[in-house]
Amino acid sequence: MNQSENKKTVVVGMSGGVDSSVAAWLLLQQGYDVIGVTMQIWQDEEEEVQEENGGCCGLSAVEDARRVAHQLGIPYYVMNFKREFKRHVMDYFVEEYLKGRTPNPCIACNRYVKWESLLTRSMAIGADYIATGHYAQVERLPNGRYGLRKSATDAKDQTYALYNLTQEQLARTLMPVGEYTKDEIRRMARELGLNVAHKADSQEICFIPDHDYARFIENQMASENQSSRLPGPGNFVDLQGNIIGQHEGITHYTIGQRRGLRLPMGERAFVVEIRPETNEVVIGKGEDVFTDHLMCDKLNWIAIEGLGNESMMVTAKIRYGHKGAPCQICQIGEDLVACRFLEPVRAVTPGQAVVFYDGDYVIGGGTILK
Repeated sequence: MNQSENKKTVVVGMSGGVDSSVAAWLLLQQGYDVIGVTMQIWQDEEEEVQEENGGCCGLSAVEDARRVAHQLGIPYYVMNFKREFKRHVMDYFVEEYLKGRTPNPCIACNRYVKWESLLTRSMAIGADYIATGHYAQVERLPNGRYGLRKSATDAKDQTYALYNLTQEQLARTLMPVGEYTKDEIRRMARELGLNVAHKADSQEICFIPDHDYARFIENQMASENQSSRLPGPGNFVDLQGNIIGQHEGITHYTIGQRRGLRLPMGERAFVVEIRPETNEVVIGKGEDVFTDHLMCDKLNWIAIEGLGNESMMVTAKIRYGHKGAPCQICQIGEDLVACRFLEPVRAVTPGQAVVFYDGDYVIGGGTILK
């Protein structure tokens, strides 16, 4: 990045972690006026509960970020985004599981809270940009669009979770840590004497620290007097429709799941489909979890405006930890893309994102429909 001109102002979303802390310092070195902001999103007002949950939601995150801001000599504020987080992330998470789908809460949080809401408030106070500690890079492409490029380290790359950002958001976004490896970022933090230099990375889903998604959904529905909407126990069925047991409720399962099924089948069993309309969970063998095609909707294009009538060869990632696989994509509707993989991929899961890459650049992506 070049030295900024006319002292542009950037609001840095500070989670209290090492990445966003070093991001703020890097932007100071590049000549920006930097303002640190922590987004308060946790719903529970009890301090001990917030402290226990930690991550980017707890009080410890605020205190760590405040100390870093003080060390760097930058203004620091806490902004309340609890309402936006509940609507766009928590409520979405619950509704998707009720529909038999597996959601991406971090992608929703990035798109609607960390960017849309934070950017709106930052612009309102006169900022020119927002910045985060994500491992990704924003570049202006030859076609004039703002592109999203993989970070310097594949191990920490976060472009998958950022595919849904709009051109307007990318135009106002800085991601300074994307040029470095995690080890380099930690070394900078140590050299600066930042107390977060050795802090562990935050957990994947901050609002479910015990990873018990089904119990979280039950508690949320109970708190809103909507427990009657919870799908109860139903049938496990095989691929031929034969009943082979009873499940606890479709919110307990996801495609490819093997653990916790408690089915005496004498061989490994996997969830291959969830049918909310009949409250059935379909069970098959390991090979039944593989497919060479999918369809996706809710498309967002980054490097291009769209496919038009053309097909395109890309590398597609079907989940955050997926390395990506070559596939051909073509648009078959206004908001519908068909993907055909050269070789079958495991556990294509409705509700998850599929993100398309051309080399290191994100072409776009969508939500897996089936």
